[in-house]
Amino acid sequence: MPMTPNLAHIRACLAPEPVAATDEDDFAAGKAAGVAEAALIPSAVLFPLAPRAQGLQALLTRRTEHLRDHPGQISFPGGRMEQDDASPAHTALREAEEEIGLARTLPQILGYLPAYRTATGFLIYPVVALLPPSFTLTLDAFEVAEAFEVPLARLFDPASWRRESILYKGKTHSYPVIDCESENQTRRIWGATAGMILALARKLRLD
Repeated sequence: MPMTPNLAHIRACLAPEPVAATDEDDFAAGKAAGVAEAALIPSAVLFPLAPRAQGLQALLTRRTEHLRDHPGQISFPGGRMEQDDASPAHTALREAEEEIGLARTLPQILGYLPAYRTATGFLIYPVVALLPPSFTLTLDAFEVAEAFEVPLARLFDPASWRRESILYKGKTHSYPVIDCESENQTRRIWGATAGMILALARKLRLD
């Protein structure tokens, strides 16, 4: 049955500081790639939650089609940690400001999910944050085709979850997929983004 996410429960199940990756939380993606964690590229994403009358919504983006990496994919705003970034939260807020024009003073950091290892060599720290009811976005047209909201309850519906696999660098990798309706479109969310959404869903069920 789909769950109705509660802000207090979400806050309680998150870690106050960055958390190491676990095989459960990243579906062993990095482990399957055979990459040592020390060799992974540290990155961070902002997992923004918008309060609406109908419940909490996740703010997501769709990458433009001309990008070399992951064109057209649905993702959270984020990117590589830079040397001057004080923390993964700093990286996530900076990247969100650069990609979608979300002022970095607006999100209220709720906490961290466990880091997510990808088969492509990244160690991603998901930073969950609450947005104010009203905010303005200015998309970087080169990187971001659109930003949109999806009800968390819809993302957490097990009926929308499935798994697929792909052959990458000579190895078969399994990854999660979430199919859901948003703004009269069927959205296919997969890979690391889907994995981080499902990691939060598991946290809410177990904690």
